[in-house]
Amino acid sequence: MRTRYRIERRALLTGGAAFALAAVPGARVPLAQSLDRVSFQTNWRAQAEHGGYYQAVAAGIYRRHGLEVDLRMGGPQQNPAQLLLAGRVDMIMSNGFQALNYVRENLPFVTIGAIMQKDPQILMTHEGNGINSFEDMRGRPILVGASGRVTYWPFLRARFGFTDDQIRPYTFNVQPFLADRMSIQQGFLSSEPFSAIQGGARPRVFLIADAGYNNYNTTIDISHRMVAERRDVVQRFVNATIEGWTQYMTGQGIEAANALIMRDNPDMTLERINYAIPKMNEYGIVRSGDALTLGIGAMTAERWQSFYETMRDAGLYPPGMDFRRAFNLDFVNKRVGLA
Repeated sequence: MRTRYRIERRALLTGGAAFALAAVPGARVPLAQSLDRVSFQTNWRAQAEHGGYYQAVAAGIYRRHGLEVDLRMGGPQQNPAQLLLAGRVDMIMSNGFQALNYVRENLPFVTIGAIMQKDPQILMTHEGNGINSFEDMRGRPILVGASGRVTYWPFLRARFGFTDDQIRPYTFNVQPFLADRMSIQQGFLSSEPFSAIQGGARPRVFLIADAGYNNYNTTIDISHRMVAERRDVVQRFVNATIEGWTQYMTGQGIEAANALIMRDNPDMTLERINYAIPKMNEYGIVRSGDALTLGIGAMTAERWQSFYETMRDAGLYPPGMDFRRAFNLDFVNKRVGLA
């Protein structure tokens, strides 16, 4: 499934696009300007975790940077990396593992920005059941999805002594968690805990990033060719995206962006969105670490080296791999969006 936002002159004069731009006082839209077209594929169904991109569309930020952005929604049947490899999309939303996989497999793609400084992956259990740390989870059954087994699980295994016989299949259904007060399951900070609360539980959340799991998430991945041939377009996309995220994380003036999210994903509710944004702010998912001084999207070579070495030591990547080929710092760390 994908959604195209063709914000043309006639759309600005009637309908939802006019409302979206009206939500941002003083927005200047170059109607007569020829816009550069860019396509961007998200990694899942529309949600608050994608909100900055939707804000950049709804508030006319991409247009003010001379861009017409084709924002394509992901889902369970989508593989963004395959779409990028096939040349069917200009850029994708991904994570640090995918960037290192490009290097390992010698693919001509690179990460140019990281919206989430902290991976929002969590383990959660129930309040008051005696499980108060990752160490307390050793030896206990844990519900883990397939992707988790090759990403954060090797980290937990190496750092806390978890073993593979603890793994139980996670089917993205919160009911088994609700039925067992001693259960432990994976989740996203702004998603599964909300579902658990709706089901009457009091979840206790353990953010894996705060235990040293320093994976970048919600990254912007692109081909080397596009970096070389459309450098100015790429920089404008990154700057506009950062501006969108800067606005979205304040929670102010984002009604039109949220309306677009819920239009694309009918299963999304405003209540869930309003839960997610404060949680992302509380835990510093977008604005923490290097992003506080370099701007949203920040990356550093030191952080990439630390992540590579951590996952190398956990057995995911070979020694001596040139991890620096995974990223390009030319487009971020420019303090965009900072006062």
